[in-house]
Amino acid sequence: MANQNVVVSDAITAAVAGPSIFPAAAQKPPAVPGTYISISQKKLVQNLDINSAARINAWVDSMRALSPTHIKSHSLSDHRNMQLPSAMDTFEQIMNDAKGKQIVMFLDYDGTLSPIVEDANQAFMSNAMRETVRKVARYFPTAIVSGRGLDQVYSFVRLAELYYAGSHGMDIKGPSKSSKHTKGGEAVLYQPASQYLPMMDEVYKALLEVTKDTPGSTVDNNKFCLSVHFRRVDEKKWVELATKVGSVMEAYPDLVLTQGRKVFEIRPPSKWNKGKALEFLLESLGYANCADVYPIYIGDDRTDEDAFKVLRERGQGSGILVSKIPKDTNASYSLQEPSEVMAFLRRLVDWKRLSLRKQFMLKARLQGMKMPMPI
Repeated sequence: MANQNVVVSDAITAAVAGPSIFPAAAQKPPAVPGTYISISQKKLVQNLDINSAARINAWVDSMRALSPTHIKSHSLSDHRNMQLPSAMDTFEQIMNDAKGKQIVMFLDYDGTLSPIVEDANQAFMSNAMRETVRKVARYFPTAIVSGRGLDQVYSFVRLAELYYAGSHGMDIKGPSKSSKHTKGGEAVLYQPASQYLPMMDEVYKALLEVTKDTPGSTVDNNKFCLSVHFRRVDEKKWVELATKVGSVMEAYPDLVLTQGRKVFEIRPPSKWNKGKALEFLLESLGYANCADVYPIYIGDDRTDEDAFKVLRERGQGSGILVSKIPKDTNASYSLQEPSEVMAFLRRLVDWKRLSLRKQFMLKARLQGMKMPMPI
């Protein structure tokens, strides 16, 4: 990533491309791209008020930094120290680490199960990917963790036996179909920021109004997260769009503004994120303080870093980043694109089937009798 994330103590977040917003006295040592630096809320507000033009320019620089043309222009040699081992090449090592443990799968949607497309409403997963995820869920508890609204991501995936965490984990629901992985047969339902729903609806309407004259821009209401997409907006209009988004946000200082790949995202001031959702689901499944669990989280976006960080801090499981270019990340392994994700998941299913058959054959020999071979 070419931009930094500025984390403010009172849940106000702004994406900036460099230290130009802040006076020399407020600057900290340069951070590694993609890492976090903290400043006080008072100092941030003061400097954003004084340097509103600089703020907009910083947003636009950050928007450019995440564009494919900018990324491709950087030499991969600059990032060799951040290159991760391939999850396909090291599959056996990952499975050795998971041996004797319960694997729990966590999957992002966009860029992980489906390709990134110009129109976010056309980000369909293939039937082959859907069938692969269905097989994974047969053997392992499986959750989809997405920035999309829960209902929307479910409409894309359409697998009732999965757990779903929409709006970056702020809207969580368990399987609506009977599953052997569902604890006590009860569906999980959790919405940690429900009190902000009226405010989010207000902001959604305001964003629709101010962006209606910006060709190519779209605003999605993901219930607990609003997304302003600019993937199809002419780069010459980026300053105008950033200014419009900023004008709306000034009236709602409690909300958090972050930036992803060609998208602005507005969320409630909750500390809840994909990492918290991962922990909540593990607890719901009965694995909160269990040493014999191995979570695998696969995602491609900076918002997935919260989950990667949780796994690293727990010393459990594996975070797998989906990216064709090396990035600074808390993940341990990488896959290049959704097709590799599908290949990894299929290999995981084959590994599980083989393990079950070996267990069956061993048990059959010990019992000295013939038994139906597991599927």
